[in-house]
Amino acid sequence: MANINASIHFLLLIFLSSTFLHLETVKLGSCNGVLNASCTEIERKALVNFKQGLTDPSSRLSSWVGLDCCRWSGVVCSSRPPRVIKLKLCNQYARSPDPDNEATDDYGAAHAFGGEISHSLLDLKDLRYLDLSMNNFGGLKIPKFIGSFKRLRYLNLSGASFGGTIPPHLGNLSSLLYLDLNSYSLESVENDLHWLSGLSSLRHLNLGNIDFSKAAAYWHRAVNSLSSLLELRLPGCGLSSLPDLYLPFGNVTSLSVLDLSNNGFNSSIPHWLFNFSSLAYLDLNSNNLQGSHLPRNLGKLCNLRTLKLSFNSISGEITELIDGLSECVNSSSLESLDLGFNYKLDGFLPNSLGHLKNLKSLHLWGNSLVGSIPNTIGNLSSLQEFYISENQMNGIIPESVGQLSALVAADLSENPWVCVVTESHFSNLTSLVELSIKKSSPNITLVFNVNSKWIPPFKLNYLELQACHLGPKFPAWLRTQNQLKTIVLNNARISDSIPDWFWKLDLQLDLLDFSNNQLSGKVPNSLKFTENAVVDLSSNRFHGPFPHFSSNLSSLYLRDNSFSGPIPRDFGKTMPRLSNFDVSWNSLNGTIPLSMAKITGLTNLVISNNQLSGEIPLIWNYKPDLYEVDMANNSLSGEIPSSMGTLSSLMFLILSGNKLSGEIPSSLQNCKDMDSFDLGDNRLSGNLPSWIGGMQSLLILRLRSNFFDGNIPSQVCSLSHLHILDLAHNNLSGSVPSCLGNLSGMATEISNERYEGRLSVVVKGRELIYQSTLYLVNSIDLSDNNLSGKLPEIRNLSRLGTLNLSINHFTGNIPEDVGSLSQLETLDLSRNQLSGPIPTSMISLTSLNHLNLSYNRLSGKIPTSNQFQTFNDPSIYRNNLALCGDPLPMKCPGDDKATTDSSRVGNEDHDDEFEMRWFYVSMGPGFVVGFWAVFGPLIINRSWRRAYFRFLDEMKDRVMVVITVNVARLQKKCKWERRQHGT
Repeated sequence: MANINASIHFLLLIFLSSTFLHLETVKLGSCNGVLNASCTEIERKALVNFKQGLTDPSSRLSSWVGLDCCRWSGVVCSSRPPRVIKLKLCNQYARSPDPDNEATDDYGAAHAFGGEISHSLLDLKDLRYLDLSMNNFGGLKIPKFIGSFKRLRYLNLSGASFGGTIPPHLGNLSSLLYLDLNSYSLESVENDLHWLSGLSSLRHLNLGNIDFSKAAAYWHRAVNSLSSLLELRLPGCGLSSLPDLYLPFGNVTSLSVLDLSNNGFNSSIPHWLFNFSSLAYLDLNSNNLQGSHLPRNLGKLCNLRTLKLSFNSISGEITELIDGLSECVNSSSLESLDLGFNYKLDGFLPNSLGHLKNLKSLHLWGNSLVGSIPNTIGNLSSLQEFYISENQMNGIIPESVGQLSALVAADLSENPWVCVVTESHFSNLTSLVELSIKKSSPNITLVFNVNSKWIPPFKLNYLELQACHLGPKFPAWLRTQNQLKTIVLNNARISDSIPDWFWKLDLQLDLLDFSNNQLSGKVPNSLKFTENAVVDLSSNRFHGPFPHFSSNLSSLYLRDNSFSGPIPRDFGKTMPRLSNFDVSWNSLNGTIPLSMAKITGLTNLVISNNQLSGEIPLIWNYKPDLYEVDMANNSLSGEIPSSMGTLSSLMFLILSGNKLSGEIPSSLQNCKDMDSFDLGDNRLSGNLPSWIGGMQSLLILRLRSNFFDGNIPSQVCSLSHLHILDLAHNNLSGSVPSCLGNLSGMATEISNERYEGRLSVVVKGRELIYQSTLYLVNSIDLSDNNLSGKLPEIRNLSRLGTLNLSINHFTGNIPEDVGSLSQLETLDLSRNQLSGPIPTSMISLTSLNHLNLSYNRLSGKIPTSNQFQTFNDPSIYRNNLALCGDPLPMKCPGDDKATTDSSRVGNEDHDDEFEMRWFYVSMGPGFVVGFWAVFGPLIINRSWRRAYFRFLDEMKDRVMVVITVNVARLQKKCKWERRQHGT
């Protein structure tokens, strides 16, 4: 009997094995065909017709010849009977669909199928698997007949550039286990989800980046009909609202993957999430989830391996969540935790963080966390990624970080750490490849204190240390880092020369940044760089001739050093890929090399503040991307080349401080995107061109200190974004355009910081350099010209800070409405022919701190209220012969009476001071007069003297009698009171 049972079991095993081998398992995401027995003639013809409808630019279907279609690429057949059961035609050369990228890259597009999808596929009756993902069907609608494949279990049309809506016929695929339509269309088309309920067997569903905003109110009901669902991905679907029901997914009990990211949910984290005890992957990033804390109940999801809550608006402390996750009975399964960029998420990192021992990835950047990293972080032996940049961590980095032997990448940047880092912090970081500790603030609070003989246990390829104290010596531990690709030692307080061993490391760098130190010596020519590499040696003490670098560089920054000699003549030939070039603030001389014409990809050229001479060369053709040209403060001469007008992307043209002559070339009117136009301090002449008004983006117009003549063109008034107008020190004449008050850029509040370069502006009587705050400066300077007429009406320029119209020939009164310029800090109207009184409205200029009205014909009383109380320098009002009142010596009519009245109403301090002065002056003579008036007659007249002393004697006797009587009465009264108390 036992033998019979054994035989039965053996036969049953053989049967099950053969059945298992016969069945094809679904292999998700595979694009490789499997070779099997020959298909039927009907299936072969169906596939041939299907191929004929496709476009195949890279001949991926070149194997589709012959009778045995089961051997064709991408075709999989069953073994017995041979039937086509899979078409695996995904474009494996393309990237996966991503909302931040194009559906395919250029290489992938060259291998993508297109064309039509033939109905002949319906002859594949046994088709169970269809993958057409990552191809390009050019907006073709998804064929409705796909819904007729009753046996289909796998369907992937993601990233295939279909168009139109999802056909509801797909709801007929009741056997479907896997459906992926992620980014099926490049265009946003509104879809519904009513068809979804028919997919009763579905286990994996990905409908990412499809517009389901019409289904926002019922999407959870559609999903709840899929009781077998294990994986649900609905990122970027415009769902907008999370259900607030207690159990919106009561039928979906085994969900392990849930991705609802990037939907704009405006609510707190729903409590029904805590019921998915099998959940292993939860992604809710890039929504607008709110709440005063992260719920502790998330910690109940002990099977959770990935939790993504980044880019939300969650506030409160992080402690509750970490504590909850650490309370799982058999330890948390969490491997990846991403809470980044919830800017109000604050508090300290708790010690319970060390209980998440399976953690591999920890992203906490972009929050408001404070304090120190807890010592328990050393327990995270599996941690590979640790990103905590852009917080407010103001404590220490513990030495236990050095125990993270699996750590590959660490970013601790943009935190005000206050600590000393030693060798112990790196003692066991054998896997470390990337390290970033940078801070944009120049204030250094983190110090590296390692022995000069220390040998690190790691081999870095990315090192970024900015605003960390590494110096004064060049760090010797870099000697072993021969795999570096990126090295940044910016503002590291290194005052040393770069040792020879560093140049001999034979590095292939893509970024070298040693800027903002005090490094000295010469730069050798031995460095090697990868394609499009960046070199920044700015703000050091390097000297010697212009260094030679690899032709692979895309950016070269050498500003603020002591390099001397000429720029090499073949510079453009040796560095043809350069896009960013800045050698300003050096001692370079000679001419600008003509070979720079060969650098066609140049985007910014900054060679200012050197000793360059000669004419500006003709190097401007074929530079469509050049947006900044700064050649200021050299000794360049000649005319501005007209070919500069071909720079269609030019935004910053700075040629000030040279010896340029001639007129402004009219070709520059083609530079429509100009933001800053600075030709000041040259020898340019001619009229100001009216076409400047066509530069509608212009923010700064600075043409001061030239020889321009003629009128100011009225077209300047159309520059609605202009906020700095400087035409001072020229020979301009005529009246100022009356429309100057239309410069709305000087009345508009700037809410966002913007880059406008570097500019010298005359403010408060002195020349100041502005850079980071230049966008906040609002100034009009028309001083030292031959302008005449009345002052312009500028009452609308509410944010104007500086107005200088001095040294001209303006006449008439100062406008009364000048008092409406509430932000005005500097007003200079000196050396004109202005007349009339100083407007009383000017006392409203409470921001005014620099005023000059000298050398005019002003008259009347000087105001004394508000800011005018501080303008007590008489030179402010000098040579206005009819002005009177403080601080001028000339008093106004009625000032004496006004002084008396003012003493009664509040100016008593000033009057008291005046009276006290006269009191002390008259006290001496008064004493002399009083003394001799009394004692003089007594000395001269004897009878008066005798009568006077007799009177004194009598008065003395009377006083003594009164005192004696009163003392006796007082003694008698005291004795009587003592007797009364005694009884």
